[in-house]
Amino acid sequence: MKPTLLVLATVLAFPFSSSLAQVPSPAPEIAAEVVRTDAYPTLQVVFPNDVEGLPGLVYQEPVGYRPLTLDLYLPAETVERPAEGFPLVVYIHGGGWMGGDARRSGAFVDFPGVLASLAARGYAVASVEYRLSGEAHFPAPIQDVKAAIRWLRSQASTYGIDPKRAITWGVSAGGHLAALAAVSCNAKALAPAQTMKSGAPDTRADNVSSSNVSDCIQGGVSWYGVFDLSTIAAQARKDKAMSRDVPDAPEWRLLGCFANKCKKSSIASASPVAYVDASDPPLLLIAGDADTTVPYHQTLDMAEKLRSAGVPYEVMVLPGINHGFVGKTPEATREANLRALDATFRFIDRVLKRAPAQ
Repeated sequence: MKPTLLVLATVLAFPFSSSLAQVPSPAPEIAAEVVRTDAYPTLQVVFPNDVEGLPGLVYQEPVGYRPLTLDLYLPAETVERPAEGFPLVVYIHGGGWMGGDARRSGAFVDFPGVLASLAARGYAVASVEYRLSGEAHFPAPIQDVKAAIRWLRSQASTYGIDPKRAITWGVSAGGHLAALAAVSCNAKALAPAQTMKSGAPDTRADNVSSSNVSDCIQGGVSWYGVFDLSTIAAQARKDKAMSRDVPDAPEWRLLGCFANKCKKSSIASASPVAYVDASDPPLLLIAGDADTTVPYHQTLDMAEKLRSAGVPYEVMVLPGINHGFVGKTPEATREANLRALDATFRFIDRVLKRAPAQ
């Protein structure tokens, strides 16, 4: 406590005017009006293969909420940029829509390194933060994902992104959002809400949400995702998975209502299966058949829905593997995660028409 008292005594010993001596020289510039300019120096991180990381880029500032950010990974400057730009991969983290962040995923120790390794193959990779269920209920998180896609496309010339080639990839809750983004092209109910400022839409570059920028994408990858909120409670009982018969289950916290007290329209609006039609892009679905968090029948049901609609899809079920692709041994966990990662990278290469790196 003594150092604190000394500091207070020093401050009180001088008249207020003398504190101006503490102002940096030269004096900071003062704007005529208060406007966010993101003047804080942009941080840059270099990963193996000289992949450039730009962490914490603000892509949206919803009124009443924290600024939403994403981390962007770009190929090395020595990598030849296609004339149209690098294809875009948007990664969406898991955490039951309640937690998690853009820099963690399942059993991976260094997930930013994983995303950087994907960027090294010739992609712009964005890992997105979104509003959690403790902050805002559905459709807030999918609106945020779509807003991030729109913002990235609006910044295509700045970051060398191809605005016509984009794919989502997510795990668990992020797998739900990745699939939902893929099958809900032009769904008005899920479109990003315009950011408001002084009663008028804010059209600054860091808040792009106008309808002339598309959030439709060309493919999706979902790891152990949720696809049908109307069936997950019964499936969880059958598979002895995490109960959905309690009000604080992740799906009900997402919707802000409990099970059959939720409107059927609300449950359908948050279920990717409800949006599937023949115009949807290809999807890759991966799950473990021993998942005690999200019943893997969710994945099988989504695959059947895609098949019935004539949508190109691939499905991979990993035997004996739990949520997070965790196996009964460290070796099984490693094998499952690397197998899923390899399948994902190859799928992204095929969908975005890039030859696999040697």
